[in-house]
Amino acid sequence: MKRYIKHILPAAAMLLSVGLSSCIGDLDVTPIDPNKRTELDPVALFNQCYANLAIEGLDGPGSSIVSAEDNGTTGLLRQLFNSNELTTDEAICRWGDPGVATMNTNEQGSSNAFLALLYNRLYLGISVCNHYLDVASGVDATRTAEVRFIRALQFYLAMDAFGNIGLPLTVSTEKPVQHTRKEVYEWLEKELLEVETLLAEPKAKKSTDAGYGRADKAAAWMLLTRLYLNAEVYTGTAQWAKAAEYAQKVINSDYKLFTAGTANYSAYQMLFMGDNGESGASVEAVLPLLQQGDRTAAYANTTFLIASTYNTDMPDNGISGTWAGNRARKDLVKKFFTGTPPTGNTATILAAANDDRALFYAVNRTLEIPTANDITDFKKGYSVVKFTGIKSDGSAVTNTGFADTDFFFFRVAESYLAYAEATARLNGGNATAQGIAYLNQLRQRAHAAARTSFSLNDILDERSREFYFEAQRRTDLIRYGYYGGNNSYNWTWKGGAANGRSFDSYRNLFPLPSSDLSVNKNLKQNPGY
Repeated sequence: MKRYIKHILPAAAMLLSVGLSSCIGDLDVTPIDPNKRTELDPVALFNQCYANLAIEGLDGPGSSIVSAEDNGTTGLLRQLFNSNELTTDEAICRWGDPGVATMNTNEQGSSNAFLALLYNRLYLGISVCNHYLDVASGVDATRTAEVRFIRALQFYLAMDAFGNIGLPLTVSTEKPVQHTRKEVYEWLEKELLEVETLLAEPKAKKSTDAGYGRADKAAAWMLLTRLYLNAEVYTGTAQWAKAAEYAQKVINSDYKLFTAGTANYSAYQMLFMGDNGESGASVEAVLPLLQQGDRTAAYANTTFLIASTYNTDMPDNGISGTWAGNRARKDLVKKFFTGTPPTGNTATILAAANDDRALFYAVNRTLEIPTANDITDFKKGYSVVKFTGIKSDGSAVTNTGFADTDFFFFRVAESYLAYAEATARLNGGNATAQGIAYLNQLRQRAHAAARTSFSLNDILDERSREFYFEAQRRTDLIRYGYYGGNNSYNWTWKGGAANGRSFDSYRNLFPLPSSDLSVNKNLKQNPGY
């Protein structure tokens, strides 16, 4: 039994049912009904701050307070995947929802429902954190630091996606004022540096350990690493040395790369399996988002990552869902092969790739997605079997309808890649000796051949091989100058063309949702939309 699930998330169902906007200010309204509880429950409110990251609604499927026709689409991880994977060279989805279809081809606009869901989910979480900080910040110093971190994480995700955003720091009925991306960056840096000293010492845990799933100093270091690695994009001034410094803090911490695979599963596979909180894989999980089928049942999060990538003609995925939606673009698959990728089952592909990370399934699949109609054919494009509900010890999942697989939001592997990239950028574009050593540790874990040198492009490819389908790719491509704007890096259906074409640089930011602009006149739309 996962202690976090057992003792933390159920209390999150007490979240007040309120309307949603980026300026929620009525969380502290006293109910008229005298039978309703009005006394402060700091533990329940603390739990709600974490719950917004990890579950769809707060009472299971169909209960999300973020409004949508399909409540599964309201989950934070689901929309992080859509916005950061479907818009890149890694993933494409066959579903015809307008929100999905326009992301597939980088043509999303301000009325995109899924971008609005991402925005609203983040600002809901920020509002809940603000409420805790307003009414319970003096109850427990460590919990308060964690809530400040969770709020900062959600502000970071909003700033990364939408650029110039509101920065509400209290519960208020006033509409938040828009801040520049640079201003948000500066606030985030100051806040995280303060919070870092107040969080618990970094300690790798299993799901049976108290505190599993809660943020500690290493989570703050990892978010600072991301902030500094992308500082040039956010502010115009690079911070490569700081990115390397904070990545090194994570590397030196109690968290480590997980390398202990079994006879049946590689260590890399075990990071994404149904017992990853129990198998030892969580030694790498700097911030796990916890899932357990009978307690976090929802059509979002890792249930979505699993069900959306499987069809009924594929091996068992450990849950009941086979939605046949997301699969790989050829550009991702080809990063594992020097020649033409083979077809066949996963074992065949892994053997040919000589890399445990090539978790594809290509029986009766084509590599190419040649026409627009083929985007809607799940068998055009290789299937991805990276995430699964299967447990590495062979035991049954808790509830076959929903996943037990935790999502490792921050993994130690990210600090290795960030250090290698940041120091390479300070070394004329070539990895340093220490960077090469870190990259080869990742390759060794995957049983891939070691290399003697890595260029910046090699490091980017290594990031893709390590982190595909983990909702990071769009940010990486923007940092490298390979996303919006006139550049030579194309991928299948980039910009709506079969072989790819450039799209305008203004699309390096997503549009602010028209629904929020209509109620908050302090906000101005991002240029180009």
